Amino acid sequence: MANSQWSFKTAVELSAALAAKHVSAVELAQDAVARIERHDSKINAICVRDFERGLEAARAADAARARGETGLLLGLPLTVKESYNVAGLPTTWGFPAQKDFVPSEDALSISRVKNAGGVILGKTNVPLGLGDWQSYNDIYGTTNNPYDLGRTPGGSSGGSAAALAAGYGPLSLGSDIGGSLRVPAFHCGVYAHKPTFALVPPRGHTPPPLPPLPLDRDLAVIGPMARCAADLALLLDVIAGPDPLEAGTAYKLALPPPRHGELHGFRVLLIDSDPLLPTAKSVRAAIEKLAVDLGKTGVKIERHSPLLPDFAASTRLYMRMLLSFLGATFAPESYAGAKAAAAALADDDLSLAAERLRGIALSHRDWVTADGGRARLRAQWRELFKSFDAVICPVMPTPAYPHDHSADQEKRRINIDGQDHVYPDQLAWPGIATLPGLPATAIPIGLSPEGLPIGVQIVGPWLEDRTPLKLAELIEREFGGFVPPPDFDD
Repeated sequence: MANSQWSFKTAVELSAALAAKHVSAVELAQDAVARIERHDSKINAICVRDFERGLEAARAADAARARGETGLLLGLPLTVKESYNVAGLPTTWGFPAQKDFVPSEDALSISRVKNAGGVILGKTNVPLGLGDWQSYNDIYGTTNNPYDLGRTPGGSSGGSAAALAAGYGPLSLGSDIGGSLRVPAFHCGVYAHKPTFALVPPRGHTPPPLPPLPLDRDLAVIGPMARCAADLALLLDVIAGPDPLEAGTAYKLALPPPRHGELHGFRVLLIDSDPLLPTAKSVRAAIEKLAVDLGKTGVKIERHSPLLPDFAASTRLYMRMLLSFLGATFAPESYAGAKAAAAALADDDLSLAAERLRGIALSHRDWVTADGGRARLRAQWRELFKSFDAVICPVMPTPAYPHDHSADQEKRRINIDGQDHVYPDQLAWPGIATLPGLPATAIPIGLSPEGLPIGVQIVGPWLEDRTPLKLAELIEREFGGFVPPPDFDD
């Protein structure tokens, strides 16, 4: 079934085919398994296979459908990021010391996927501790980009993005704190949605061997990935909603509908670059084409607005708050070294690297002050979204780059049109939505001259996830979206 007509269909299309009895859940699962067995020796996206249980779930889905039962995901094959707890499968986050950790219960989101009839076929590869825009670790090796095997698929949900691009099922689950949903979607030409902060409960998306308790992981979210925009909304509807173990969440929040149903109603602020972290010519060209195309449909496009929060200031704040959170788990010697280095910084050093060091050493007093700055930032975004419905901006400065597994990320460099920039400074563009907790939908908009995917993120108002999702769907309908990688499109 390697050449199946179903391999690159969307979840919405497959659901319709299942309902019409044009295909069975078992056939879809077998098709995805066949593609994994045929192609994954080159890509290495699926680090944990669960084919036997997946086929059992597919048979159960076919039986349920025969009884007249329904479910949003009933019979659909999908993959999940290795960092999600799935009972009976290892959860390592790439840490060699945790290679034998096997949780006894599913993450809440996994339970919801299974209850909706989803057929989980395996887990996708991640970087060590989910801390890179590449996806490699000493347990499972390196995941390659299906568009160029010598390049990164992005991270940390790189395995999920590569699996989608290669046709290993229409859906996957990922997570995001530094762009880990949006960056791999960008690099692999697929779709992803970073939900409004805390919209999707993360219980069970937990570093091993910690227990799967409800926990407020500042800035971090989990969310859906797919090959089309409508599929993102489908999977989001399954996993969103309060955790029943948390107080005050006895009801399910109803997200408001999208602000508009057609392109011509949207008011968009479009940004293609910034002096803090410029974007490559190929990225700017793709965004410019999108702007022209949208303008022809009646979308109101603005390129500048005094309402937009200061990008440099908010990025510095994001660096501090992000590393304050991440640094809490650093080994004592690493923390001590970073604290000493932060103390030696000059007061006028406003580089992003300096802000990251300061963040690691941030006192609780200073964190509270920073959190106040975030509250003011959110107020600025609320004001902006009175005049605009969405902000379209870059996800990353360049298309996928060659693998770089050098240990110290601060010493890595990313080349942007001949100019080297500090690798972790790329956090700036994902951070535009992460720090204020806003929803952001990553979409593909074209290919670079080298045939590498290029995309953008559509940032929407707080809790109005359906607005960027709808805009993504309308853009896809009008101008196209995912294009299969040439070497894996059969």
